[in-house]
Order: sequence, then C-alpha cells, then structure tokens
Amino acid sequence: MSDLIPRFSLIIPAYNEEAYLPHLLPTVEEARHRYTGGPDRIEVIVVDNASTDSTPQIAEQWGCKLVRVEKRVIAASRNGGARQARGEILCFIDADSRIHPETFNAIDRALLTGKVVAGATGVKLERWSLGIAATYVVMMSMVIALKMDTGVVFCRKEDFEAIGGYNEDRLFAEDVQFLFDLKRLGRKRRQRLARVTSAKAVASTRKFDKYGEWHYFTHLFKLGFMILKSPTASTDFARKYWYEDER
Repeated sequence: MSDLIPRFSLIIPAYNEEAYLPHLLPTVEEARHRYTGGPDRIEVIVVDNASTDSTPQIAEQWGCKLVRVEKRVIAASRNGGARQARGEILCFIDADSRIHPETFNAIDRALLTGKVVAGATGVKLERWSLGIAATYVVMMSMVIALKMDTGVVFCRKEDFEAIGGYNEDRLFAEDVQFLFDLKRLGRKRRQRLARVTSAKAVASTRKFDKYGEWHYFTHLFKLGFMILKSPTASTDFARKYWYEDER
C-alpha cells in the first residue's frame, strides 16, 4: 500500500452485492488510472453491511479496503466507511452502479474552484422504458428544484465531520438530508452544491426489474400516505422496500 495520503476515498456500501460489484469495480479501476494525480491517490473502501454472500471476498480480490458494519442501515454503512477513510475527499457510490472514467478528475476540478462545498455527479439509467422515462422526468424536476443530485456524492472529509455525517436514524432520504446539511454549511462560506454532470454514473434499474416499470408512482404515493398516517408504518415499508430484498 502506498504511503501517499489519498486525495479521494471512494466508499461503497454493500449488502449481498456479489452480482453487482464485479460490474462496478472495473469502472472504479479505470477511473483511478485516469486520475491525473495517479491511482495511488485514490483508496477504495467496500463496506460489508452484514452480507451473507461473497461480497467481502470480491472486494478483497479487487484490492479494496474492507470495512465491516453490522447495523443494517445504509447511513451507518456510509458512516462506517468514512470513519476508516484516509482521503481528503470522501465519495459515496451505490454498489449497483458504475462510475464514469473521468469521475475523480471532474470532482477535483469542481472542488478546486473553492466555490463548491459538495455535490454529486448525477446518473443515467442502464436501460429505458416508458415507465422508467416518466420516473426520470419526475426525479429530474426534483433535482432541478432542489439543486442537488445523486450518483457519486462527494464532500471534503472535514465538512463531513462538521455536519456529523449521515443521519443513522433515517432508513431512507438520509442522502437528501446529508446534502441539505452540507448546503447549509456551504452557505456560510458562500459555497454551493455542484452537479458534476460531465461524469454521470450509471444507475441500476433493479427496483424496476423487481417491482415493475411504473412502481415508483404507486410506491411514492403509498409511502407519502404512510408518513402522514404512521411513522411505524412508513418504517416497516422502508425496511421491506430498501432493506429486505432477497439478493
């Protein structure tokens, strides 16, 4: 392992992701070797979130730093990876994604302006259908309205620590709160959130594969109703939808 202090730490939360990690990690390696600062300035951390498959073995085969977190909450998984990270800049990506070859160069350019507190690369989807396209339009309207995105999410480690990381009390929308907290922090310094769309990640459509092309609309309304009706009901729904998938 290099003695260089990493510029980036890429944190990948993973629960039973043996089917997807082999697609993500080659794209990470390509992006590492395209980084102008050199591949040794980027460490890759896979957070094994109580997997029962070969996720940890795959991570180690690819030379990733393996961190284990037992608490089955994605915020806890991201925070656990961040605690072990050595990089100046923390990046977070879902295990069922693929990243753009210029990811680290594009993020570096954004942060070096001094005008950006944090941000995300945005995503494009691995396949399209009418239902998926309609969902994408809805999501993009929210992205534009809130001026925040998904994909590879990034921030400086010192800023991550300043806001306390991800909220582990949330089973969902923890990523939205995370960016809101960073946006609030940046406002004090006249810094903004950035959408680095020149390096969009590719997002999986596995939820559409499982629940149907139009499921987002029915699930969204159902979840909204549950939040208004009962916190317990919304928690049960979130656990079933995001945490209890058979993989």
